[in-house]
Amino acid sequence: MSLLQIIDPVAFSLGPLEVRWYGVIIALGIVLAFFVAQKEMVKRGFHPDYLTDLLIWAVPIAIISARIYYVIFKWDFYSQNPGKIIEIWNGGIAIHGALIGSFITAYIFTKKRGSSFWKVADIVAPSILIGQTIGRWGNFINQEAHGGEVTRTFLENLMLPNWIIEQMYIDGKYYHPTFLYESIWNFVGVVILILLRKVNLRRGEMVLFYAAWYSIGRFFIEGMRTDSLYLIGELRTAQVVSIVTIVVAIIVFIYRRVKVKPVIHYQDK
Repeated sequence: MSLLQIIDPVAFSLGPLEVRWYGVIIALGIVLAFFVAQKEMVKRGFHPDYLTDLLIWAVPIAIISARIYYVIFKWDFYSQNPGKIIEIWNGGIAIHGALIGSFITAYIFTKKRGSSFWKVADIVAPSILIGQTIGRWGNFINQEAHGGEVTRTFLENLMLPNWIIEQMYIDGKYYHPTFLYESIWNFVGVVILILLRKVNLRRGEMVLFYAAWYSIGRFFIEGMRTDSLYLIGELRTAQVVSIVTIVVAIIVFIYRRVKVKPVIHYQDK
C-alpha cells in the first residue's frame, strides 16, 4: 500500500471555526446547480429573481427536513439523547428528507406565485441531479456512505486513481466506493435529462424521469452500503422509498398521459 495520507476533512479554519470539505462541496453543488437551472429558467420565460426567491426558502427547509428524516429513522438513539438532535455538524442528514422538503416547498411556492409546479420541476430536474452528483463527493471526503469490504486489487481493477483507492482504506480495510457509483449514475442522468429537453417531452415528464432514474440507481447502490437507515428489521428505508417513488412516478406518468388535457410540452410557453 502507498504512503498517501487520508484527505483531511477540514478544508480550512477561521480561528476556532472549522470549515469542512463536506460543507464546501455541498455548497459548490448548490451553486453550480443554481447557475445551470437559472439559465434555463430565464430561457423559459421566468423572471431572473424567481429561482433565487425559491431557493431562499427551499435550501434551509431541505437541510432541516433532511435532518428530521434522519432523526426519525434513528429515533432509538435520539430519543435517549435528545440534546444531540440539533447537532447536525456531527453528521446525520438524508437526501430523501431533503428532496421531500424541497419538493413540498417548491409546490407551495409555485402555487403562491401562480406558476406551474410541473414546469418549474422539469426545468430544475437536471440541476437537482447535478447537486447530488457533486454532493456525494462530500461523503468521499468523510469516508462515509461506502459499501462492504473489498480488496485493493478489486479497486485497482476498476481503474480508479490512487487517491480514491487510498481514501477507501478505512480502519485497515478497503471498501466499495458506493459514493462514486451513485455520483456516476447521477451524472449520466444529468446528461440524459439535458438531451431530453430537445425531445420536448410533455410537461411533468422530465421530473418524473428524474425521480425514477435516481430511485433505480439508489435502490441497487443502497443494497451495497453499510450505513443504511432501516425501516423494520433488515428493510432498508432508502430502498423502500425508492420502490415507492418508482411506482408513483410510473402511475403519475400514465395518468398525465391519459387524463391531462390540453397537452403541454416542455418547450411550450
